[in-house]
Amino acid sequence: MKKFTLKSRTGLALTGVVVLAAGFGLSAVRSNAAQEKPAAISRPALTVTSALPTQISLPIKLSANGNIAAWQEAIIGSEANGLRLAEIRAAIGDSVSAGQILAVFAPEAVQADVAAARAALAEAEANAADATANAARARSLQSSGALSAQQINQYFTGEQTAKARVESANANLAAQQLRLKHTELRAPDSGVISARTATVGAVVGAGTELFRMIRQGRLEWRAEVTSNELASLKPGSTALVTAANGSQLKGVVRMVAPTVDPQTRSALVYVDLPVDDKMMSAKAGMFARGEFELGSSTAMTVPQASIVVRDGFSYVFRLNADSRVTQLKVTTGRRLGDRVEVIDTLAPSAQVVVSGAGFLNDGDLVKNVAAAPLVVPATVPASAAVAAKK
Repeated sequence: MKKFTLKSRTGLALTGVVVLAAGFGLSAVRSNAAQEKPAAISRPALTVTSALPTQISLPIKLSANGNIAAWQEAIIGSEANGLRLAEIRAAIGDSVSAGQILAVFAPEAVQADVAAARAALAEAEANAADATANAARARSLQSSGALSAQQINQYFTGEQTAKARVESANANLAAQQLRLKHTELRAPDSGVISARTATVGAVVGAGTELFRMIRQGRLEWRAEVTSNELASLKPGSTALVTAANGSQLKGVVRMVAPTVDPQTRSALVYVDLPVDDKMMSAKAGMFARGEFELGSSTAMTVPQASIVVRDGFSYVFRLNADSRVTQLKVTTGRRLGDRVEVIDTLAPSAQVVVSGAGFLNDGDLVKNVAAAPLVVPATVPASAAVAAKK
């Protein structure tokens, strides 16, 4: 086996030193290169706009549901008994005035009764005239003794009886004339015909319903409210009523029911609606919803676009000084235009993200840019305030 000399050992040692130095050099170069490479820069997740919460005057609203009904309904029936209905002059939906003829009964039988009553009256008046003359002659002979006291009393009694028969005949004639007047069925008030059961040719009895009428064409909204809401409603308050057909009517509270239903714990509020002779906007029997106008109050609001709804809850994203956002859970209230009331405490100086809020997560880095000038809805005057929030 070949032995290593001192010279060969020295050469190997020098080679190892060179390799080691080269390794150190390479490590130093890599270390310097790593130090010279710039650090990664964080980029914004989204470009957004922001806005400050704004205090504005919002209407107070009280929402309710109910039915539209006639203010008062008049039932028009026959006062004539056993007469044939000869003519009908009104139909369902007609607007009629007080005293207008709605139907006519055949008057022949009553006219005959009137003629007979007149004849009976004429006979009674003739008999009364004769009895009066006899009584006058008896009075003239009373002091002479030509007639007995009994005969004189008979003449006086005959006079009084004849006068009573005249009065009876007059009353009978008046009754027959009233029957003749009842052959014309007239409207008791102005209004709109809502139902008709009258049929030409029918012989009806006294009291039979022939027409039904909405008096004066007035309708009302009977709103159902809970017991704890009654205190905020007073006669004279205004309400905006939306009927099932979409028409909107401005009504006024006429009366609040004096009792509460013990089963449902709700009470009725009667709201007068504008008179519409043709009832084109709303009709009796319609369901309607409405809002009572109770005034206005100041509220902290944010743009509607800043509200993000997730999992059934509402959130806003507050923009922090480090350009990162914080998700805050809020409770929303009334709305006016594109402004939404935030009931929770939200600092007036808190910047909330408006555009792009729906794409953010808590802690995201964003870039804030200037937004268009804020247009705040005009405050609501107290006289035009709209009804209480739920």
